[in-house]
Amino acid sequence: MSLYIAMKTLQILVLIIIGAASSSSNKLRFDNYRVYSVNVRTEEQLRVLQNLEATPNEFIFLDAPLAKNSAIQIVVSPAKQRKFDLLSVELKFDPVLISSDLQSAIDNEQPKRARRTSFGWEDYHTLDEIYAWLDELVIQHDDVLSVEAIGRSYEQRELKVIKLSYKEGNPGIFIDTNIHAREWITSATVTWILNELLTSEEPAVRDLAENYDWYIVPVANPDGFVYTHTVNRLWRKTRYPYSVLCQGADPNRNFDFQWSNGGTSDNPCSDVYAGKHPESEIEVKTISNYVRSIADKLNLYLAVHSRGQYVLVPFGYSAAPYPPNYKDLMQIGKRAAVDMYKVHKTPYRVGTTADVLYVASGISVDWAYGAANISLAYTFELRDQVEYGFILPADQIIPNAEEVLAAFVGMIDEARVLGYF
Repeated sequence: MSLYIAMKTLQILVLIIIGAASSSSNKLRFDNYRVYSVNVRTEEQLRVLQNLEATPNEFIFLDAPLAKNSAIQIVVSPAKQRKFDLLSVELKFDPVLISSDLQSAIDNEQPKRARRTSFGWEDYHTLDEIYAWLDELVIQHDDVLSVEAIGRSYEQRELKVIKLSYKEGNPGIFIDTNIHAREWITSATVTWILNELLTSEEPAVRDLAENYDWYIVPVANPDGFVYTHTVNRLWRKTRYPYSVLCQGADPNRNFDFQWSNGGTSDNPCSDVYAGKHPESEIEVKTISNYVRSIADKLNLYLAVHSRGQYVLVPFGYSAAPYPPNYKDLMQIGKRAAVDMYKVHKTPYRVGTTADVLYVASGISVDWAYGAANISLAYTFELRDQVEYGFILPADQIIPNAEEVLAAFVGMIDEARVLGYF
């Protein structure tokens, strides 16, 4: 091992130890906060819930109330419990209790050990740890791997793209992950897959690695991601200060295609605030500009999110038509879902965002397909469905990532059969 690599390894170890020692300070706690599932059935229920979702210091909405006939999860503090109970009676919510102590789930998300001694996938990592590991990986595989800082976030953190390329002329695949800050499983999954692309000896994985160029943004919302590690585990948006009370926009409602055309809010306090205008968020503008610069090399765009277990195709905006190659998109998506199920029997539902999840506009996958003209574009909503939500225990990282890698193998094979590669 060279001296430089040894020093980089030591740097990662120091970052991990510092992170473990300091991560618990100044964090919001959710002791005895309850999580409820609520079915939205009437216009009155929807209107009240939308007003509450956009009001600071009321309830925490893990899902935005966007339409009738949908189920959402709401976090209720002990101080707000009586108000929630009264609202439930008045509006006939019939809430279902999912968890009686959210903090317990957060405490059990990571394995209980004194300190981490290396980078791996038995637990979740901070931004600095991920970036340090990637830098070391590039040094170890500098013949096929490169890293580029394509810009900086609002709080001046680097936005990095990792490129894996074994030879010139390969068709390109772009992946954005952790654009929603609290969705830790997404960056954990994709870093595991990157490691497999470099180290696996499985023929199907070697085919993916060596015959396609991979462009990966491991953390598309670095400010929000850091905030989830240091202050509020449930934070979703960017961190731009739009008002005294409310920070951030939803970066996955801020892309410049059908912007603010359903499933968004114009209130900066809402978790689905679309921003002042398309690409108002510097993170979104930076990623969009980068994708535009390489769009002619890209055959497939993948956005990795959680939760719900979906494979989603365009479009998500209001009254959206099916895309011209809808049949092919669905065939490829179904192949991904079937191959995922074979690994650990985890079911995934396939369809357009608007059909099977909810109306959402200004999302990255719609933009990639509709504006950047990338003919295949998918959103993956990873594990789970109800029990853990965004607080997925770290012992599910590798099983989840194994499923997603199987999906990538299957869908690319199916796309190749259909002539997209």
